[in-house]
Amino acid sequence: YICGISSIEMEEMPQMYTKFNVETWVESAMRYFTSRNFRVVDNSGKVYGYGRSIWAMIDTESRQPTDIYAIDNGAINNWIVIDKDCPIDKGGRVKMSDDAELIRTIDTFYNDVDINGHINSVKYIEHVLDLWPLEWYREHPIHRFEIAYVAEAHQGDRLSFYREKTTEANEFCIRIVKLSPDSDTSVEVCRSKVVFK
Repeated sequence: YICGISSIEMEEMPQMYTKFNVETWVESAMRYFTSRNFRVVDNSGKVYGYGRSIWAMIDTESRQPTDIYAIDNGAINNWIVIDKDCPIDKGGRVKMSDDAELIRTIDTFYNDVDINGHINSVKYIEHVLDLWPLEWYREHPIHRFEIAYVAEAHQGDRLSFYREKTTEANEFCIRIVKLSPDSDTSVEVCRSKVVFK
């Protein structure tokens, strides 16, 4: 499985040493995709936040989407949970204009890639969050984070990060573009939206 779109919304971050759990369940399935939800909750039942994601099943050899219902005679239906609520909005297409400001361009290295040789999803998130200084986070905790993947990037690609403030308070959109070492054409690899409190 690979993740295509993710969003997380936190009302509060657990304090240091707080024991908490991340619950997950499949909300729905389509031919090539599943919607999977998450809930961050402590041992007393206090809910800190929720997440939503869309996953695609990919054939590891052909790199093409696989029909989920063709696996074990549609066994995915046994895992769908329809009576558990995930109260946050689904992630949507992050809209940006051509006026977004180039904030940073970085090189990618071995520690940026996953087992498939692609830039790891968590690394994209880390690089996006590095676009603001520590002082910003002291006054503006993250409330919501969305990311939607468009294309794959690999070790050696240069990633450029474009940021644009929206009309909403403390809301920013980010576009990540790659430039491969063997090409002079830039390709968009993902978009993100960050909403701060």
